[in-house]
Amino acid sequence: MIGDLFAYLVFFLVIALAYALACLGLNLQWGFTGLFNVGVAGFIAVGAYTSALLTAPPTPERLGGLAWPIAGGWVAAALAAGAVALAVGALTVRLRHDYLAIATFGIAVTIQLLATNLVRLTGGPFGIHGVPRPFAESVASPLGRNVAYLAVVAGLVAAVYVALERLVRSPWGRVLRGLREDEAAAAALGKSPAAFRLQAFVIGAMVMGLAGAVYAHFVGFVAPEDFLPILTFQIWTMLVLGGSGNNRGAVVGALAVWALWSASGAALAAALPQEWQARGAALQTVLIGVVLAAALLVRPRGLLGEETVVSPHARLE
Repeated sequence: MIGDLFAYLVFFLVIALAYALACLGLNLQWGFTGLFNVGVAGFIAVGAYTSALLTAPPTPERLGGLAWPIAGGWVAAALAAGAVALAVGALTVRLRHDYLAIATFGIAVTIQLLATNLVRLTGGPFGIHGVPRPFAESVASPLGRNVAYLAVVAGLVAAVYVALERLVRSPWGRVLRGLREDEAAAAALGKSPAAFRLQAFVIGAMVMGLAGAVYAHFVGFVAPEDFLPILTFQIWTMLVLGGSGNNRGAVVGALAVWALWSASGAALAAALPQEWQARGAALQTVLIGVVLAAALLVRPRGLLGEETVVSPHARLE
């Protein structure tokens, strides 16, 4: 019994930390820059499929299967997501709020449809099986492999967190905040709004792509249904509940919402009869939305809220 609980805790934490990575990327885009990206699931999908295609063993059924090292797949996943974001952002980053949201949502849907229909490359609706898992050869126990992977992912999240903290507390990060609060004033100081927004958009997307690769190598399988719009809803909920503009809030929000999502899913599965299970999944989404609305009534800035990291005498250098 205790062993089963520990195994589930490890599983829970790995998935939660993968969400935390994506949440950190979104926080750079929205929390610090004000970019309303509703295509999060698309960038995660790009990272997951890129790493899966490059690291999986060769198969005659589809292209790819280059058997790269997993670390190489992770780097390629971040670069591929960044490249897609660069192409998308060059056309859309000048759009404001609702227009940017519509554009990025359309991109995410397009990526998901491509994953479904490019059967020769992505495996179509059946996805890609056999995505290699770290420590498969060096650790005999499945639980031991998961614990080792948890340690790696925790270290990766910590490294990304520290890197983003340094970025947002640097002069570059102060420019992002300045653009978010008063674009005209920042532009008057010689800062290019489009250039800085594009940089933040690309870096955030790279972190999301890395999150997709982390997820793919943990579950060992990727399919288009893993990257539906509900995934974007989950990550936005995590960020808003945790506190946008605060990297600690992004991580805490990911852990809190994933815990609530998992607990509510288990409770509904136990309480509802088999024929109501599909409706129960929709009810789970409604429940998360209600909890988010209630939490924002109590704490409008999220659980932690945005930190003030700029001194009164700081300049947009």
